[in-house]
Amino acid sequence: MDVRRLELLRELAERGSITAVAAATNRTASAVSQQLKVLSREAGIPLTERSGRGIVLTGAGRMLAQTAADVATALERADALWEDFKQAPRGDVSLTTFPTGGQMLLPGLLTAIKDVAGLTLRCTDQDPLFPDFADLTPDFDVVIADAPGMLPSWRERGLAVVPLMKEPMDIALPEGHPLAVKASLSPRDLVDEVWVGVPLGFPYDRILRQIEIVNGSPAIIGHRFLDNGIVEAMVAAGHGIAVLPRYTTRDHENGLVTRPLTGVRAIRQLSALMRPDRAERPSVRLVVESLRTVAARFRAEHETPAA
Repeated sequence: MDVRRLELLRELAERGSITAVAAATNRTASAVSQQLKVLSREAGIPLTERSGRGIVLTGAGRMLAQTAADVATALERADALWEDFKQAPRGDVSLTTFPTGGQMLLPGLLTAIKDVAGLTLRCTDQDPLFPDFADLTPDFDVVIADAPGMLPSWRERGLAVVPLMKEPMDIALPEGHPLAVKASLSPRDLVDEVWVGVPLGFPYDRILRQIEIVNGSPAIIGHRFLDNGIVEAMVAAGHGIAVLPRYTTRDHENGLVTRPLTGVRAIRQLSALMRPDRAERPSVRLVVESLRTVAARFRAEHETPAA
């Protein structure tokens, strides 16, 4: 079987439509369909079938798509070994992240790799409400994701996942709030407080849901905002309390204070997600190892008791 046709099958498994595969591989939809038909003939069994107005993979197609991923990984590993032999990591690496992840990690990362000859890192950020950052892995070499832990979709896709750091989530209060005298806060302390929340499903919102479960009563949500800066300003002005990430919240600088939350799992995990074949590239490996180092240093420098 032709490796290039196998890669098209893999792209169809990940992108879900002939049109998306065609756009991603700079082909026409008819050319993609023709190549997949040839691959089915080579395989001797149907690999796709009609579903509504589009096509989906058959069971055999899904199995062969996984084989295509394994082949791509093996080829990339072989290329990586050769690159390691003949030269230092080089080339372009694309990375995308959510805003506060970029705020914490990108300045240090770019500093760490700036003297690596021939290596160019191109970074962007994404809406933190992106449904699943794993959906970005076909288009970026490295995706920094924010989640409570390893998500099922990451396993199903066979992604390479490198944990970077865990960030505690604290309770933000306006200065002078009666609860600010406490060194830490439990869900019971927060009953009847008005919250400045975030959009439903946002990572911080999951922690508020845990607080509701422990207390056995719904939280009082006064407002919901996507931007952390607005949330901080609302809390500082006395319009409620909030769940905010420890390392990027400017407590004491703008009229708010933070306190650790006990009694629920109040952390978020930052991870680097990659297609397994891309994870074998020397340049990508160097970027991810540098990310791990920067994340460890950042956390060590910022992990001070909330006060």
